[in-house]
Amino acid sequence: MSFVITSECIKCEVCVNVCPASAIIDGGEQFIITDSCIDCGECQISCPIDAIRGVKKNNI
Repeated sequence: MSFVITSECIKCEVCVNVCPASAIIDGGEQFIITDSCIDCGECQISCPIDAIRGVKKNNI
C-alpha cells in the first residue's frame, strides 16, 4: 500500500514531523509524499484531519 495526501491537507506539519523516511515535502498548496516513502503508515495515523489515504499499488 502507498499513501497520498489529499487536497484536504491544511499543512499542519504533523505528518512531516512523524515520517521516519523524510518522504513528505511541501508541494505548494499541500504536502506531497515522495518516492522515498517506506509505506509505514505513520503519516496516515497521525493526520488530525484524515487527509492522507492509503492506495493499493499497481501490480504491473
